[in-house]
Amino acid sequence: VHLFEDAGLRYLEEIAHKPSADTVAMHIDQLMPFIGSLSLGAIHDGTLRGFIQHEKDRGLAPKSINNALTVVAAVLNKAARVWRDDQHRPWLRQAPPRLSRLPTKGRQKVAYPLSWTAQEALFNKLHDDLRAAALFSVNTGCREQEVCQLQWAWEIPYPTLNASVFVLPETVTKNGEQRVVILNSVAAAVVEVQRGRHKTHVFAYKGRPFRKLHTSAWKRAWEAAGLPLTANVLKGVHNLRHTFAHRLRASGVPPETRKVLLGHANGDITTHYSAATFRELLEASQKATVRSDSTPILSIVGKVSEQEKRVSSH
Repeated sequence: VHLFEDAGLRYLEEIAHKPSADTVAMHIDQLMPFIGSLSLGAIHDGTLRGFIQHEKDRGLAPKSINNALTVVAAVLNKAARVWRDDQHRPWLRQAPPRLSRLPTKGRQKVAYPLSWTAQEALFNKLHDDLRAAALFSVNTGCREQEVCQLQWAWEIPYPTLNASVFVLPETVTKNGEQRVVILNSVAAAVVEVQRGRHKTHVFAYKGRPFRKLHTSAWKRAWEAAGLPLTANVLKGVHNLRHTFAHRLRASGVPPETRKVLLGHANGDITTHYSAATFRELLEASQKATVRSDSTPILSIVGKVSEQEKRVSSH
């Protein structure tokens, strides 16, 4: 008989290298008082009711509760289909039917793509290191952990285009596939400013790579910039990705090109992308740097180098 406590710890050990590990650990900590001492075979909708009610009472959104239930399902599926004991028997004889989820229709928070004015107000409230990471995200569409874990070793130069790209490994991306990150002029300028500041990672704070961007500093800046604080609006850094997508769409970038730039398509640089394709993607990404009044946005980076100014002028 295996307990959820043991299974949860084993599951954490197996995913420790993944960006989601910290979040999964948080959910397992939340679950332990309710099902940690239960055998895996005793976990089902009924035994999860106490946990669900507790989380509702403390004001958690249905989506957050569902995320924890997804972790439970993942642990049970591993126990039934993958893990075996010394006698080659599964930890759980059979995975339970799909665990029920709470309805989220009408309760999901809506994204808040930033206007140029809102972006400037927000970024001016961020400290320099966080501002650089945010400016990179809003110009590449990279997710939070893709920015936090971005490494110099993943940079690939394209001399024929006088540019470079970053190729993210499948262990970092949400869909488990390689992703090519195209650098428009603003993103490229941010990278140049960051070059040499940390040995392995592009973005760091006080000498250490960022673990997350949605920090208390971000939350204070969001409020200080006068951005929406209502419960139904997203306030996190994922809005930067939404902003990038919104600007591409508003600039007339075709859906398939947007899909590639946002990392929704397979981005195997070694087999799929020619120099001509990169040029097309670079031109499309560049459209996200021009605001409606055609004013370059690089001035809000702070401490702009002469090289950045030259890039901005183009």
